[in-house]
Amino acid sequence: MAEKVDISPAEKASIECLANVFKAIDDKKHFLVEAGAGAGKTYTLIKALKYLIEKNDAEYLKSSKKIACITYTNVAKDEIRSRTDNHPIVLADTIHAFAWEAIQNFQKGLRDLMVELGDKWQERIEDAGGIKSQKVIYSLGYPKITGEEIFLHHNDVIKLFTSLLSDNKFKKIFTSKYPIILIDEYQDTNKALADALVANFIEVESNLILGFFGDHWQKIYGTESCGLIETSVGKMEIIGKQANFRSDKNIVSVLNRMRPELKQFEYDPGSKGEIVVFHSNNWKGERRTGAHWNGDLPENVAHDYLEWTKQELNKNDWNISSENTKILMLTNNVLASEQGYQNVAKAFSDNDDFLKKNNEYMSFLMDVVEIGSEAFQNKKYGEMIHAFNIGTARIRKHADKKVWFDDMTKLLKLCQTGTVGNVLDLLKTTNKPKVPRKIEEKEQRFSQIIATKEEEREEDDNNFATKIELIRLIPYSEISNVTKYIDDKTLYSTKHGVKGAEFENVIIVLGRGWNQYNWNQFLEWINSDKVPADKNDTYERNRNLFYVACSRPQKRLCLLFTQELSNNALAGLKKIFGDVIYEINN
Repeated sequence: MAEKVDISPAEKASIECLANVFKAIDDKKHFLVEAGAGAGKTYTLIKALKYLIEKNDAEYLKSSKKIACITYTNVAKDEIRSRTDNHPIVLADTIHAFAWEAIQNFQKGLRDLMVELGDKWQERIEDAGGIKSQKVIYSLGYPKITGEEIFLHHNDVIKLFTSLLSDNKFKKIFTSKYPIILIDEYQDTNKALADALVANFIEVESNLILGFFGDHWQKIYGTESCGLIETSVGKMEIIGKQANFRSDKNIVSVLNRMRPELKQFEYDPGSKGEIVVFHSNNWKGERRTGAHWNGDLPENVAHDYLEWTKQELNKNDWNISSENTKILMLTNNVLASEQGYQNVAKAFSDNDDFLKKNNEYMSFLMDVVEIGSEAFQNKKYGEMIHAFNIGTARIRKHADKKVWFDDMTKLLKLCQTGTVGNVLDLLKTTNKPKVPRKIEEKEQRFSQIIATKEEEREEDDNNFATKIELIRLIPYSEISNVTKYIDDKTLYSTKHGVKGAEFENVIIVLGRGWNQYNWNQFLEWINSDKVPADKNDTYERNRNLFYVACSRPQKRLCLLFTQELSNNALAGLKKIFGDVIYEINN
């Protein structure tokens, strides 16, 4: 008789969740997996994909059907492809790439819908003499129309895809090609797109099965994403994953007090976990004023409080270092200047362009130039060749090696002293590495625009040139700094780099400086259990970021409030954390 093996509470919860997912798939029902922080969402998603592959492999290969898996980052896309062995019936891609793949052959329909894209497009269409039979293209990501071509912006692709989902002919072809669609991090889906998916495939009978994986409490990016997806009763199976494989028991208990409706079970019932909360109410000096700063400590004092906190924690064997600790600054984003990439931050209106490498320039510079040049500097020439994707055929003899050495030496010097523009201009001549086609085309357009007199330029051209110029003027050394930051080689982080990450120790600094976050007000609402009807969005925005930050640690969690807290806010804090709240007396 086989010996009985005990499994952890988290493993038991995970097994139950997966069984419910498989049942929904077998019953051909739409489903949503609500997986709280540390639950192992990606594990469940991959298991669901492998189950679907096993069920549909032969049929889908024969009929050229695919299981689509939509993600929101290139990193997630690559992970899913790798963990499903790049199976031919799985199409894993980012939402923009998937949407374009689905709509690109519907050229007439796309042209007909262009007028719905807003006033800017109305002006462009009028200036170009109207829409005739131009080819609609999505390659460069900037909007433009000529007599022969229409170039779409990233947002246009999502809007057109959303509109086409209501077209019966498109729906028929779309569902025959992609009968199953899984959406990772569903809460980050564009709201209009999520509403269209629900209206066209869930609320009505369809030949498409939708599976959503994510957590609406982890919606912390922007206002256009959908958050919680709701349907009519019985239209979709809601499956809660009540596991937490990340955090020790006391930290899981705190998360459960925040969110009792999705109770989690820890992996190790014998674990403890350390939690401490510090606040600065005892400080007697003059606090900052102004709508966004009111009640916060002066910047130099806040810095001193953080240094005191780190020293105090080290006395209790936290051993704080960049290897085991992340300091989350839930306060005004001063990290760019502290970490040395302020010009990068200024060049992009959306931080995800560089923090998630969504911008072509940033992904090329960080994932190719940085990796390859660092490998050359460390004399790891094989890694350099792999990063630059050049093969060995071009390095045949000693003279080739000398050319490479000279060109790479120039590159390293410019990486230290030049701008992004200087580096790109060098690479256009050396091709070490080769500049990607999309960036080459943008660079060519930029050169054409700046060669044109300003009074003769179109507004779109001016906007495009300004954006490219800001990127080209970035000191290249900042690319290295932001790469180290993203790769977790620094101690600090903001909300943007937090979701999905985990650390042994986490220190959260909560202050003012963002007009969208007020921790005192949030904790007062926690204490009263009442949120004004017109403040629900504000409450959820604060709650989600607070939850995401508090759910990062594996073993130790510390909160430091530089914002002054009212008695009601302190009472709200005690509801969540109990008797581990201390006032700093210096």
